[in-house]
Order: sequence, then structure tokens, then C-alpha cells
Amino acid sequence: MNTVNLIGRLTRDPELKTVGDRSICELRIAVNDGREDRPALFVDVSTFDKQADACGRYLAQGREVAVSGRLVYREWKAEDGSPRSKHSVLGRVEFLGSIPNGSEPEAVATGAADKEEIPF
Repeated sequence: MNTVNLIGRLTRDPELKTVGDRSICELRIAVNDGREDRPALFVDVSTFDKQADACGRYLAQGREVAVSGRLVYREWKAEDGSPRSKHSVLGRVEFLGSIPNGSEPEAVATGAADKEEIPF
């Protein structure tokens, strides 16, 4: 079974883009296990469609989120021809806490904004 559940804070603002007719939002979160002697783990996360639109609109650097999804491994060649690879998570993002201006819709805050299947 390939299931990942994480809670962390965004290390930068989300990057929302459109590919064809699909929205894709890429996030990076910092996750720690509560022990000060260990550094944070940085994890790339991708979400899609309505969920991606909501993440791009309502999330910002420093915001705490919960992520549920699956781990994927990608390989590619850099412009100089050297091999590159990374692990990332494809999944759903649940917004934790509240945003300062309080304009966040209830459905987005609870993670219920989009009941579509994640494309994996």
C-alpha cells in the first residue's frame, strides 16, 4: 500500500499552473517530528483541478496544511544531461488553522471543496 499522511507548513507560496484544461498546484512543505535534534524534512506536493485552484487562492508561505496521498518517484535529465530524480506526494491538501482576514470558505477549510478523485 502506498499511502502518505503528513502535516507541515508551506515553505513558499503555492505555484498554480494550467496544463491543458487541468489546474495543477505545486507546494513544498516542511515536516518535523517534534524533536529539536533532527532537521525538518522538505516534501514536494502536487494537487489537481478544483483542489489546486483553492490551494493557489487561499494558501501562502507559512500556512499549516495536512496532506494525504501517495508517494511518487520521478527521473529526468537536466539541461546539462545529468540524471535527476525526486520523490514527491500526489494528493489532497486540507487547510489547517485559519487565514488572517477570515475570508476562507468553510468547505475549503475542511478539505471538502472537491470530492473528485485524485488522478492516480
